[in-house]
Amino acid sequence: MTRETSLAATSIGVALLVLGRKAAAWWLTGSVALMADALESVVNVVATSAALAAVIYSQRPADANHPYGHAKAEYFSAVLEGVLIVVAAGLILRESWLALLSPRAPDEPVLGLAANGVATVINGVWAAVLFRRGRRLRSPALVADAHLILADVVTSLGVLVGVGLVAVTGMLWLDPAVASLTALNILWSGWRLVRESVGGLMDEAVRPELLARIRGIVATHAAGAIEAHDIRTRHAGRFTFIEFHLVVPEEMRVGTAHEICDRVEEALKAEIADSVITIHVEPPHKAKHHGVVVV
Repeated sequence: MTRETSLAATSIGVALLVLGRKAAAWWLTGSVALMADALESVVNVVATSAALAAVIYSQRPADANHPYGHAKAEYFSAVLEGVLIVVAAGLILRESWLALLSPRAPDEPVLGLAANGVATVINGVWAAVLFRRGRRLRSPALVADAHLILADVVTSLGVLVGVGLVAVTGMLWLDPAVASLTALNILWSGWRLVRESVGGLMDEAVRPELLARIRGIVATHAAGAIEAHDIRTRHAGRFTFIEFHLVVPEEMRVGTAHEICDRVEEALKAEIADSVITIHVEPPHKAKHHGVVVV
């Protein structure tokens, strides 16, 4: 089992544990805000299961039908998580409206808040772990899972404050109001998640600062060539694809040009993990002398 698969599988266990405690908090209190929080955890269980499936599939080796591998499968999981977030937010808003029309005081607020608080701490710790390891492994599915859990943590903190205020002040309308704010926060998280995932599916280029590093590496390690141009990049899961045209002198032997390409590839792979590099060698008359990396 790979590290990505192990983390995704553990996420399912954590999500089920948190769901159990939040469901207990809702059952003890009858609070619509705590119900909304528990509903978000149901989404987490489904989403983490999808993330595990995506991580397993993304690690399949390249084949005849998928010569670039299966890494993009993780983005589909992230999009699904975003869609589920939106669905959960819609359900929460519906329940909030119904509760606002007929508000009621929560039962056993202390026990309910205690159960929910423990679940929130568990979620917060696990979100931090997923963020750190997911970014290190460059796994979109794990990072998306971390975002989802972090949104759940923020939601839970708001719910704890809201239900606590209801218990102290007796203002019953605060319960559905907090649930509505929870839904809006979930919607925002879902939108960000979908936007980032669609960017990966659409072959979004690397960040400007990383592109600058790539240009610098090519300029430093392509001694003997004339220039490099048309540098293009894209992400696919943990892989970074880099391709460009390398202009070499007319009289340069094929073997020498190949040595330059090997040197540049080794330098790029040493700096950028899981990079896939394609270099097209061209004669001098193909030089563009504009917007290029001059070596």
